[in-house]
Amino acid sequence: MSHLIRGLAGALALALLLPLAARADEDKSSKDKPKEAKKAFTLAHIKLSGSMAERPPMTDPLFGSIGETFKEKVDRLKKAGADKQVNGVLLEIDGVSCGWGKLNELTQAIKKLRQSGKKVYAHVESGTAKDYMLALACDDLAMPEASMLMLTGLRMEVSFYKGLFKKLGIQADFIQMGDFKGAAEPFVRDSLSEPNRKQLNSILDDFYDKDIVERIVHARPQRKWNAEQVKKLIDNGPYSAREAHKKGLVDRLAYYDDYPDVIKAQVKTDSVKVLKDYGKKKEPELDIISLYKRLLLGSGTSFFKTKTPRVAVIYATGPIMTGKSSSSILGGEYMGSQTIVEAIREAEKDATVKAIVLRVDSPGGSALASDLIWNELKRSKKPVIASMSDVAASGGYYISMSAKKIYAEPGTITGSIGVISGKLALRGLWDKAGIKTEVLARGANTGILSSEDPFTPSEKKRMTEMMQDIYDQFVDKAHEGRVKAGKKMTRDQLLKLAGGRIYTGRQAKELGIIDEVGTLEDAIAEAAKLGGLPADKDPELLLLPKAKNPLEAMLGSALGGQMGLKLDLKQIPQLKEQLGGIDALIGLRKEPVWAVLPFRMEVK
Repeated sequence: MSHLIRGLAGALALALLLPLAARADEDKSSKDKPKEAKKAFTLAHIKLSGSMAERPPMTDPLFGSIGETFKEKVDRLKKAGADKQVNGVLLEIDGVSCGWGKLNELTQAIKKLRQSGKKVYAHVESGTAKDYMLALACDDLAMPEASMLMLTGLRMEVSFYKGLFKKLGIQADFIQMGDFKGAAEPFVRDSLSEPNRKQLNSILDDFYDKDIVERIVHARPQRKWNAEQVKKLIDNGPYSAREAHKKGLVDRLAYYDDYPDVIKAQVKTDSVKVLKDYGKKKEPELDIISLYKRLLLGSGTSFFKTKTPRVAVIYATGPIMTGKSSSSILGGEYMGSQTIVEAIREAEKDATVKAIVLRVDSPGGSALASDLIWNELKRSKKPVIASMSDVAASGGYYISMSAKKIYAEPGTITGSIGVISGKLALRGLWDKAGIKTEVLARGANTGILSSEDPFTPSEKKRMTEMMQDIYDQFVDKAHEGRVKAGKKMTRDQLLKLAGGRIYTGRQAKELGIIDEVGTLEDAIAEAAKLGGLPADKDPELLLLPKAKNPLEAMLGSALGGQMGLKLDLKQIPQLKEQLGGIDALIGLRKEPVWAVLPFRMEVK
């Protein structure tokens, strides 16, 4: 019996000791193995700054890409969201100067990034209002402690040139269709008319309440602020970065170079890897063959034609003029009707293009040029979708009217259905300069487009009658477009919304002037759907108008074909702002009737 007990006890001891020995062996072997390092937390770095132009990519024959377009910025954000190797995104936000339309679209892109499961970190250096509004869409917001948060509300500035013209001996003579059509006011008045003041205050209220106050309330739920509390915070601004942090407007204080370490502590990882300029196109090194191709053909040219169904995106940007697109004297771009019509025809003839998106960022311009573009789009047998950026008003709205559906951002400036005409009479200026002009004429109205004198009563009567006819056409075509888009709206109902009135995208959607509040990506998706393209993948795009042949552009500049009076005012932006209206006026001087916004209307 005792032997049996001893045997059982020994077996039990052995059973208990074996797992301990095995565990000891495991511990020893695990100590012998090298410790596996934790994978670094990878951040995709993207810088957001400047105006971010709405245009197809441009290339230099020697140095490759020139600048980065707005769509390329958005595409990089989208790429980061889909990249499994990226754990988060670091946005370096410094001096964003785009309009509220593009700001809304960037905000939507950041929201989609966060919905993909990626954390988005914003570092704001300069602390401007638009930088801050964009950063509020992110998970975490940091500023350097010596910076300032310029949270002071919104301001709209409209410059008037009547006093300047008087000093120079210039007389402005303008006619307008619509009580709210304020485009001529900067030239004939020294203050806002009451109708124009009323509509501008409506725009300002919408931006302030929706794009500033509501954005802060929703972005800071932990503070439990209401709208009135946020308005009080704004009235007490601006703030130093330290003050902003104490009040809960900013999450933390950190210099840009130190911010990755802060993030490392937040996500509890051993290391953070920052992918500088994530997704930004890098130009290949040049050799003789690639240089030859780039000089003669352009870097984006391919010898092989695609057969893949795609969507054409036509960029219609800048003040609208007849003829070809060109540069303004202040370095901006004029949209030429001939250039856009040729781009539409190219998309129409291309068998791979199944639908067209017209991307509009324009305050309008020539009524004739706008109508020529509208007509060409109407003739298109392919579905056309309009996508409005920062501004698509007056002529910018006109060219959108033939689209099956119009998309706009909440902060887009649109509407302004109305026309103006006029001229600057320069005889007084020439008198001051000692220049005398004598006129010999046959016909009562030969001076109707003369830059010497104001309109005579006979000339003003005829110009007014012509303008009324063009305004009636504008209203008729706008009504036709709204009915085709499915809006139950009479002409009289639309007429009450016309008269030169301008609206934000939000207001325009409520009134039925546009169809949807959405981004360029939304418009492309709708165009792809109407064109019968697969819904499970992003469509291939044809971006138009195509850039000029680089060698041709270089030779044209050398020979003076692209040259002319051009002022470089980069170092004095305030003067550029003040001259912005005159710049557009010079471009439109040969156009008899204009469909255009007030030339310099900036909400900042």
